[in-house]
Amino acid sequence: MSIKMEKSVYNKLFSARLFEFRSVQRKKLSIVFGLTLFFTAVELIGGFLSKSMALVSDAVHMFTDAFALGISLIAVTISRFPPCHHRTFGLYRAEILSAFVNGLLLLGAASWIVYEAISRLFSPQPIHSLPMMTIATLGLIVNGLGLVLLHGEKQKNLNVKSVFYHLASDTLSSMGVILGGIFIHYTGKTWMDSVISLGISGAIFLWAWHVLKESARILMEMSPEGITTDTIAKDLHQTFPEIGALSNVHFWTITPEIRVFSAHVKVRSEILLRKETSRLSKRIHRYLQRKYHVKESTLQML
Repeated sequence: MSIKMEKSVYNKLFSARLFEFRSVQRKKLSIVFGLTLFFTAVELIGGFLSKSMALVSDAVHMFTDAFALGISLIAVTISRFPPCHHRTFGLYRAEILSAFVNGLLLLGAASWIVYEAISRLFSPQPIHSLPMMTIATLGLIVNGLGLVLLHGEKQKNLNVKSVFYHLASDTLSSMGVILGGIFIHYTGKTWMDSVISLGISGAIFLWAWHVLKESARILMEMSPEGITTDTIAKDLHQTFPEIGALSNVHFWTITPEIRVFSAHVKVRSEILLRKETSRLSKRIHRYLQRKYHVKESTLQML
């Protein structure tokens, strides 16, 4: 009976967290996905008609945004499945895999832009600056709307954060295209189109690296950045004098907001004699949750 009750409580805790943000995220991602996919086609056509490499590169980057949004929507939907006997933590890691794939897409998009921009430097082509600026301005509005919709969610979810970075880099792209269009319109120097494209790709590389590093850290089950098992072990020793020794200490994340801790706790002999290990275990659990935001901790009292 107790095992069933514990499992029920466990599933309820996960379900409460599961639906807290997911439904809102899915609605917002769906809206941004529709807007982005539609304007990708508009910008791509406009880029070819205006012969602007910066605008075409922005359209390609916007397509990766749409693709990333599609992956993220699938990941958010999958992650809603609750834990069970073989998915003991549910499918939350689908979001982290999505973030990692999005980071790789950003790297690929940036590499393609660099190649095309350098090619245009050596083989310049005439550019129609007015259509270029008009379409880039519309793209800026679409990306800005997407940033506003996702801004509140990006701190809660790495998957959404990766999409947010996609949109942020594309917003920067649109701004660069507009400035480049103004420069080309008044000076006639088309090399600025390639320079703007190279600047955009540099920003994309930085954002991609950030997303890949953070998602890889979680997939490799490393401890959260800035906290080590030594730090927690030392803190627990100082806070709970009843602890004699800690071993097999593990601290990792399922997603950025789901932290898990486990350890073997050797208590002092006088505590064992008084049979107060259960009370000590509960105190440690509460302390880990309050100070280190641990969602689930497993302690084997020795």
